[in-house]
Amino acid sequence: MNGPMYHSAPHSYGMLAFRNGCTIVLEPRFDPEDLLQLTERHRVTHMHMVPTMFVRLLRLPEETRRRYDLSSLRFIVHGAAPCPADVKRAMIDWWGPVVNEYFGSTETGIPVWHSAAEALAKPGTVGRAIEGGIVKIFRPDGSLCDVNEPGEIFMRQTATSDFDYHGNAKARAEADRDGLVSVGDVGYLDADGYLFLCDRKRDMVISGGVNVYPAEIENALIGMDGVRDCAVFGVPDVEYGERLFACIEPEAGAALSVAAVQDFLRGKLANFKVPRDIEFMDALPREATGKIFKRKLRDLHRDGQLHAAR
Repeated sequence: MNGPMYHSAPHSYGMLAFRNGCTIVLEPRFDPEDLLQLTERHRVTHMHMVPTMFVRLLRLPEETRRRYDLSSLRFIVHGAAPCPADVKRAMIDWWGPVVNEYFGSTETGIPVWHSAAEALAKPGTVGRAIEGGIVKIFRPDGSLCDVNEPGEIFMRQTATSDFDYHGNAKARAEADRDGLVSVGDVGYLDADGYLFLCDRKRDMVISGGVNVYPAEIENALIGMDGVRDCAVFGVPDVEYGERLFACIEPEAGAALSVAAVQDFLRGKLANFKVPRDIEFMDALPREATGKIFKRKLRDLHRDGQLHAAR
């Protein structure tokens, strides 16, 4: 079972299965209970997934989750977006030690990987370099970061061919450092070489001189009952330079309030990481891959079309 076949990762995963004579089971669109039904019916063994699928599966009623026989599952792999540590642990508790994760991109290939056992030992990691993988963290001045010091991630899987951005040689050169490639992610390596993500470089918010990573806030917020999906980003602020703005897509029928959301976050994060501006939306804008289109949200704010409550 796979995600959308027009996306490079599930397409590659599906084609690999096809070439090895496997039966491929596809949903017209993702539905959490349908996935469980299809897994039981077809005795599915392998899946390629994304964390949003995990979140929606975990929100099924306990009686629904227990209704289906998932003992056929052998190997689950996920990527494409950071997975909150508590979500990963809950999936491993439910499905067993079959949940694996990779980190990479079309440009770099897959240099980083980890298993369920490593996820439990290193909560929040996206893994460490595998054979042929190289990962380094750089400061803006080009020097290497120390252990546990966030910086821009440059990496490469040496088994993956080099590339160019069509018609944009400058962008290719700007993405390169010492033969490694950055796609704009910020993170750090711990003493054991495990990689932890902070956020996308372009999404980091500098508020009052302090670096704030929206991904940390989103990972907390997605765990709130009634929140179907969310996006946090920075908007201009006269006093602080930037301030946090949260857009939330509620679950159908959920009765969320600004105060309730802020109270929930204050129980998990430092106060300065709690957005003062919150907008509830029927649907968040998405790219063709299904990822939330933050640039469109920033444009809506700039154009005065987001009316946040405080």
